[in-house]
Amino acid sequence: MAPEIADVETIRRAFPSLARLHEGKPVAYFDGPGGTQVPRAVVDAVADYLLNHNANTHWEYPTSRETDAALAGARAALADYLGGRPDEIVFGNNMTTLTFHLARSLGRKWGPGDEIVVTELDHHANVDTWRSLEAERGVTVRVVRMKPETGQLDEGDLRAAFTPRTRLLAIGAASNALGTISDVRAAADLAHASGALVFVDAVHFAAHELVDVAAFDCDFLACSAYKFYGTHVGVLWGRRGLLQALDAPKLVPADDAAPERMETGTQNHEGIVGAGAAVDFLAGLASSGGSRRERLRAVTSELHARGHVLVERLWNGLHAIPGVTVYGPPPGAPRTSTISFVVEGHPSAEVARALVRDAVFVSNGDFYATTVVRRLGHREHGLVRAGCAAYTTAGEVDRLLAGVRAVASS
Repeated sequence: MAPEIADVETIRRAFPSLARLHEGKPVAYFDGPGGTQVPRAVVDAVADYLLNHNANTHWEYPTSRETDAALAGARAALADYLGGRPDEIVFGNNMTTLTFHLARSLGRKWGPGDEIVVTELDHHANVDTWRSLEAERGVTVRVVRMKPETGQLDEGDLRAAFTPRTRLLAIGAASNALGTISDVRAAADLAHASGALVFVDAVHFAAHELVDVAAFDCDFLACSAYKFYGTHVGVLWGRRGLLQALDAPKLVPADDAAPERMETGTQNHEGIVGAGAAVDFLAGLASSGGSRRERLRAVTSELHARGHVLVERLWNGLHAIPGVTVYGPPPGAPRTSTISFVVEGHPSAEVARALVRDAVFVSNGDFYATTVVRRLGHREHGLVRAGCAAYTTAGEVDRLLAGVRAVASS
């Protein structure tokens, strides 16, 4: 029997921030693609670490030993979340910093004539990080086009991007601007056939689908815990043999074994503990059933199904409003529950400010997916972005739609 998954009202009670009022109205948070709200269990885990176990690592006294155990527990939790092994999990400040670090480590062996493939659909943390090697190492960066009319990658352009000189494909699993889910495995197969490595930006994807690094057949993958109800910590997964072989910048006395060899300096211990607690929070939404990974699979599947219902309601409602243009794949296509749109005659910042009056919080701008927004013709004013999370209700979607209707008719 499949485990029972907590209903939305039960989930909402776990988030203290949902009790916030703005001018007497309960806040509806649609800013999850930029960072979700945090459940009390994560806050409690961070506080418990800082109050009772705070220490640096690898020494003989109890709090240091407890810190070692806490970090090992967090590695195990994130390994379960991504489908890897604990000794393949690297922590860092954020995905961008980790990706720069990985780029420099890989780039030490690359030079003129070597090529990297990136895409127009990606967040610039997965573009500019690799472009930095153009100046530093003289590599060539090839860019795969997106289709503005669908918000999806141009498959023909992707196939044509690989050459015998391709060293890496850097691809996003899902677009943080449009919600598009790309076929990472098909792209990875093309890259590996040319002898290239595969790096996956799963920052947006990991908040909506269960990552499976084996199914992706990738070599490296990065995500951020604050996008799935955790703390501001970045996570890098890499095949252990590759992590061990990287020519990573590091201090001579620092640990030379993977994964610690990729972690520079003292880490954000409390943040790492909070990231592990976020994974346990999600797994705990299942009433029972097998391993943590199995419970995570059941929970993410159910939450994705609920998100699909909400995004269909939001998509159809926005399409029905005169003057509103919605971007990205329709609900039937592979996508997350994130939608971006514009209201004719109203810059995105104006729309976002108007929605605040109704205590509806959305993000606006380019979300560091600058190329996507430019290709859609909205580089100056950007898009309005609304993301549904585990705590989003149909009533909140209706409040958002009512607010947009008011803006569009003004």
